[in-house]
Amino acid sequence: MQYLNKNTIVVNDLTFARKIIEIGQVNISPCYQCLTCSLGCPVAFAMDYRPNQLIRMVQLGLKESVLSSSAIWLCANCETCAARCPNEVDIPKLMDALREMSLKEGFASQKSIISFNRSFLHSIRRWGKQFELPMLLQFKLMTGDLFSDLDLGAKMLIKGKMKLTPPHFKKSAVIKSIFRKSEGPSR
Repeated sequence: MQYLNKNTIVVNDLTFARKIIEIGQVNISPCYQCLTCSLGCPVAFAMDYRPNQLIRMVQLGLKESVLSSSAIWLCANCETCAARCPNEVDIPKLMDALREMSLKEGFASQKSIISFNRSFLHSIRRWGKQFELPMLLQFKLMTGDLFSDLDLGAKMLIKGKMKLTPPHFKKSAVIKSIFRKSEGPSR
């Protein structure tokens, strides 16, 4: 199906919702657009599409618009939306599935988004939890933006908000095992 949207033709991918539901193991069909997710979202003000709009767009098959939106990357996965949803739609799980598909299908075009995602996951894989200093250093090297936040980083180190030593996490082996299982035999 095609329709005109702001002088452009938008093509609906009628299999998109089914693929996302399979990837994320989340049921979005109970959503009746009550707006509770968007009204409670602490970052909705910065999103190009609010959470309820993304759900409807997925249901309508607007794959390109959804996967290229900034909202899926701005979601903090704080789970406020899921906790407040009267129909228990797990929006953070949906956002994870959308990010995954966006990366796989090349819709995440901003180098910084892809670099941050990879740096963050590498930190979790290596340490079992987030270790900010090497994660940020890796991110800065990947993007080539080495000095833009140097003053902020120094302040965080001085105030003890960013540690110089890795975190001690007793279950890091469990996290590493999860990564190995999710990567499968092909990687």
